[in-house]
Amino acid sequence: MSTLTKPNHIGRKISRIRELRNMKQEALAQALGTNQQAISILENSETIDEDKLIAIAKALGVTAEAIKNFSEEGVINYFNTFNEAVSDSSFGSIHNNKCTFNPLDKLVESFEENKKLYERLLQSEKDKIEYLEKLLKEK
Repeated sequence: MSTLTKPNHIGRKISRIRELRNMKQEALAQALGTNQQAISILENSETIDEDKLIAIAKALGVTAEAIKNFSEEGVINYFNTFNEAVSDSSFGSIHNNKCTFNPLDKLVESFEENKKLYERLLQSEKDKIEYLEKLLKEK
């Protein structure tokens, strides 16, 4: 039987939450003080003891209850509701975009800063060369 059809497959829920949080098995393993293979075995487990579940939940930044009650449909509904709320509010409105600076001015300013930094770096290298040449002449 596929783990996708088992509604209470805790390991699969942990795997999905980890993936949604952009966390690799190695990172979760490190947070739990174990190795990637142990996380793989854990994610294939249908049940997990409560203490371990609490530690995993803490490492994932969620509660143990959130793992137990996790569902793909709930996540989809959450994001759909969030997107609808944003598009209905002034936050998502195109007309509410008030930029307090000119982006082109910021771009030009950053180019000028880069140019100054490059010139300072170049001068520093010239000074180094001059110093090394002086040392060579003294020998």
